[in-house]
Amino acid sequence: MSFELPKLSYSYDALEPHIDAKTMEIHHSKHHAGYTAKLNVALEGTELATQSIESILAGDVSAGIRNNGGGYYNHCLFWSIMSPNGGGQPSGDLANAINTSFGSFEDFKTIFSNAAATQFGSGWAWLCVKERVLSVCSTPNQDNPLMKSGCGSTPILGIDVWEHAYYLNYQNRRPDYIEAFFNVVNWTEVSRRLKNA
Repeated sequence: MSFELPKLSYSYDALEPHIDAKTMEIHHSKHHAGYTAKLNVALEGTELATQSIESILAGDVSAGIRNNGGGYYNHCLFWSIMSPNGGGQPSGDLANAINTSFGSFEDFKTIFSNAAATQFGSGWAWLCVKERVLSVCSTPNQDNPLMKSGCGSTPILGIDVWEHAYYLNYQNRRPDYIEAFFNVVNWTEVSRRLKNA
Protein backbone atom coordinates (compact mmCIF):
# COMPACT_ATOMS: atom_id res chain seq x y z
CA MET A 1 0.00 0.00 0.00
CA SER A 2 1.25 3.50 -0.73
CA PHE A 3 -0.14 6.82 0.38
CA GLU A 4 -1.40 9.29 -2.20
CA LEU A 5 -1.48 13.05 -2.26
CA PRO A 6 -5.16 13.91 -1.77
CA LYS A 7 -6.92 16.08 -4.31
CA LEU A 8 -8.31 19.27 -2.83
CA SER A 9 -12.08 19.76 -2.86
CA TYR A 10 -11.55 23.40 -3.88
CA SER A 11 -9.24 25.29 -6.24
CA TYR A 12 -5.97 26.86 -5.14
CA ASP A 13 -7.48 30.35 -5.31
CA ALA A 14 -10.71 29.45 -3.50
CA LEU A 15 -9.50 30.57 -0.06
CA GLU A 16 -8.43 34.04 -1.17
CA PRO A 17 -7.96 36.65 0.15
CA HIS A 18 -7.28 34.79 3.40
CA ILE A 19 -4.84 32.25 1.92
CA ASP A 20 -3.43 33.13 -1.48
CA ALA A 21 -3.42 30.85 -4.52
CA LYS A 22 0.37 30.74 -4.95
CA THR A 23 0.89 29.67 -1.32
CA MET A 24 -1.79 27.00 -1.68
CA GLU A 25 -0.27 25.69 -4.92
CA ILE A 26 3.26 25.46 -3.54
CA HIS A 27 2.09 24.13 -0.18
CA HIS A 28 -0.01 21.34 -1.69
CA SER A 29 1.82 20.41 -4.91
CA LYS A 30 5.37 20.75 -3.56
CA HIS A 31 5.49 20.46 0.25
CA HIS A 32 2.66 17.96 0.80
CA ALA A 33 3.61 16.03 -2.32
CA GLY A 34 7.18 15.84 -1.03
CA TYR A 35 6.13 14.48 2.36
CA THR A 36 3.93 11.90 0.62
CA ALA A 37 6.66 10.68 -1.72
CA LYS A 38 9.31 10.49 1.02
CA LEU A 39 6.92 8.66 3.35
CA ASN A 40 6.28 6.00 0.70
CA VAL A 41 10.01 5.55 0.14
CA ALA A 42 10.62 5.23 3.89
CA LEU A 43 7.84 2.63 4.26
CA GLU A 44 8.70 0.55 1.21
CA GLY A 45 9.40 -3.07 2.13
CA THR A 46 8.51 -2.66 5.80
CA GLU A 47 5.64 -4.16 7.79
CA LEU A 48 4.40 -0.62 8.42
CA ALA A 49 3.48 -0.29 4.74
CA THR A 50 0.20 -2.13 5.37
CA GLN A 51 -0.88 -0.02 8.36
CA SER A 52 -3.00 3.11 8.54
CA ILE A 53 -1.17 6.40 8.92
CA GLU A 54 -2.68 6.83 12.39
CA SER A 55 -1.29 3.46 13.54
CA ILE A 56 2.11 4.25 12.06
CA LEU A 57 2.36 7.61 13.79
CA ALA A 58 1.30 6.22 17.17
CA GLY A 59 4.22 3.78 17.21
CA ASP A 60 7.97 4.00 17.56
CA VAL A 61 9.24 4.89 14.11
CA SER A 62 12.35 6.31 12.48
CA ALA A 63 12.83 10.05 12.13
CA GLY A 64 12.16 9.82 8.41
CA ILE A 65 8.81 8.10 8.88
CA ARG A 66 7.90 10.37 11.78
CA ASN A 67 8.69 13.59 9.91
CA ASN A 68 7.23 12.63 6.55
CA GLY A 69 4.32 10.66 8.02
CA GLY A 70 3.47 13.62 10.21
CA GLY A 71 3.73 15.93 7.23
CA TYR A 72 1.44 13.67 5.23
CA TYR A 73 -1.19 13.26 7.96
CA ASN A 74 -1.13 16.86 9.20
CA HIS A 75 -1.67 18.31 5.76
CA CYS A 76 -4.46 15.85 4.90
CA LEU A 77 -6.29 17.12 7.98
CA PHE A 78 -5.40 20.76 7.25
CA TRP A 79 -6.89 20.78 3.73
CA SER A 80 -10.07 19.05 4.89
CA ILE A 81 -10.87 21.51 7.67
CA MET A 82 -10.75 24.53 5.37
CA SER A 83 -13.39 25.66 2.90
CA PRO A 84 -14.20 28.67 0.73
CA ASN A 85 -17.55 28.64 2.57
CA GLY A 86 -15.89 28.43 5.99
CA GLY A 87 -15.70 30.88 8.83
CA GLY A 88 -18.30 31.95 11.32
CA GLN A 89 -18.75 29.92 14.45
CA PRO A 90 -19.43 26.25 15.17
CA SER A 91 -22.86 25.07 16.23
CA GLY A 92 -24.48 22.06 17.85
CA ASP A 93 -22.38 19.53 19.77
CA LEU A 94 -19.10 21.18 18.76
CA ALA A 95 -20.21 24.58 20.03
CA ASN A 96 -21.38 23.00 23.28
CA ALA A 97 -18.10 21.14 23.71
CA ILE A 98 -16.11 24.32 23.07
CA ASN A 99 -18.19 26.26 25.58
CA THR A 100 -17.83 23.51 28.17
CA SER A 101 -14.07 23.19 27.70
CA PHE A 102 -13.07 26.82 27.19
CA GLY A 103 -15.94 28.99 28.43
CA SER A 104 -16.87 30.48 25.06
CA PHE A 105 -15.91 30.42 21.39
CA GLU A 106 -14.00 33.69 21.81
CA ASP A 107 -12.04 32.22 24.72
CA PHE A 108 -11.23 29.13 22.63
CA LYS A 109 -10.15 31.32 19.71
CA THR A 110 -7.81 33.28 22.01
CA ILE A 111 -6.26 30.11 23.47
CA PHE A 112 -5.88 28.44 20.06
CA SER A 113 -4.46 31.58 18.44
CA ASN A 114 -1.97 31.99 21.28
CA ALA A 115 -0.83 28.36 20.93
CA ALA A 116 -0.27 28.93 17.20
CA ALA A 117 1.41 32.32 17.59
CA THR A 118 3.79 31.21 20.33
CA GLN A 119 4.86 27.89 18.77
CA PHE A 120 8.59 28.50 18.48
CA GLY A 121 9.84 27.99 14.95
CA SER A 122 7.92 25.63 12.70
CA GLY A 123 5.00 23.56 13.91
CA TRP A 124 1.27 23.28 14.41
CA ALA A 125 -1.48 24.22 16.85
CA TRP A 126 -4.33 21.78 17.43
CA LEU A 127 -7.83 21.46 18.80
CA CYS A 128 -8.01 17.91 20.14
CA VAL A 129 -10.50 15.62 21.81
CA LYS A 130 -9.98 12.88 24.36
CA GLU A 131 -12.90 11.19 26.09
CA ARG A 132 -15.24 13.95 24.82
CA VAL A 133 -13.11 16.69 26.42
CA LEU A 134 -11.53 19.29 24.16
CA SER A 135 -8.05 20.73 24.61
CA VAL A 136 -5.59 22.90 22.71
CA CYS A 137 -1.93 22.02 22.24
CA SER A 138 0.92 22.77 19.87
CA THR A 139 3.64 20.56 18.44
CA PRO A 140 6.97 21.31 16.76
CA ASN A 141 7.91 20.44 13.19
CA GLN A 142 5.52 17.82 11.72
CA ASP A 143 4.70 16.21 15.08
CA ASN A 144 1.03 15.86 16.01
CA PRO A 145 -1.13 14.79 18.97
CA LEU A 146 -1.29 11.15 17.82
CA MET A 147 2.43 10.67 18.40
CA LYS A 148 3.99 9.67 21.69
CA SER A 149 5.50 13.16 21.81
CA GLY A 150 2.03 14.68 21.32
CA CYS A 151 -0.70 15.45 23.80
CA GLY A 152 -2.23 11.96 23.67
CA SER A 153 -5.48 12.93 21.99
CA THR A 154 -7.18 13.03 18.59
CA PRO A 155 -6.76 16.22 16.53
CA ILE A 156 -9.95 17.60 14.96
CA LEU A 157 -8.61 21.02 13.88
CA GLY A 158 -5.07 22.10 13.10
CA ILE A 159 -3.26 25.13 11.77
CA ASP A 160 0.09 24.91 10.02
CA VAL A 161 2.46 27.60 11.32
CA TRP A 162 5.46 26.64 9.21
CA GLU A 163 6.50 29.74 7.27
CA HIS A 164 5.71 28.04 3.96
CA ALA A 165 2.03 28.13 4.97
CA TYR A 166 1.83 31.92 5.07
CA TYR A 167 5.06 33.77 4.28
CA LEU A 168 4.30 34.85 0.68
CA ASN A 169 1.25 36.78 1.81
CA TYR A 170 1.88 37.57 5.48
CA GLN A 171 5.71 37.61 5.73
CA ASN A 172 6.53 37.64 9.46
CA ARG A 173 2.97 38.53 10.54
CA ARG A 174 1.98 35.11 11.84
CA PRO A 175 -0.84 36.51 14.05
CA ASP A 176 -2.49 38.06 10.96
CA TYR A 177 -2.39 34.68 9.20
CA ILE A 178 -3.88 32.98 12.25
CA GLU A 179 -6.70 35.53 12.39
CA ALA A 180 -7.37 35.04 8.66
CA PHE A 181 -7.43 31.25 9.09
CA PHE A 182 -10.64 31.51 11.11
CA ASN A 183 -12.38 32.89 8.00
CA VAL A 184 -11.89 29.58 6.17
CA VAL A 185 -12.41 26.99 8.92
CA ASN A 186 -14.95 24.38 7.86
CA TRP A 187 -16.79 23.88 11.15
CA THR A 188 -19.02 21.20 9.60
CA GLU A 189 -15.94 19.04 8.99
CA VAL A 190 -14.55 19.77 12.45
CA SER A 191 -17.92 18.71 13.90
CA ARG A 192 -17.79 15.49 11.90
CA ARG A 193 -14.32 14.77 13.23
CA LEU A 194 -15.51 15.39 16.80
CA LYS A 195 -18.38 12.93 16.30
CA ASN A 196 -16.02 10.27 14.91
CA ALA A 197 -13.24 10.74 17.45
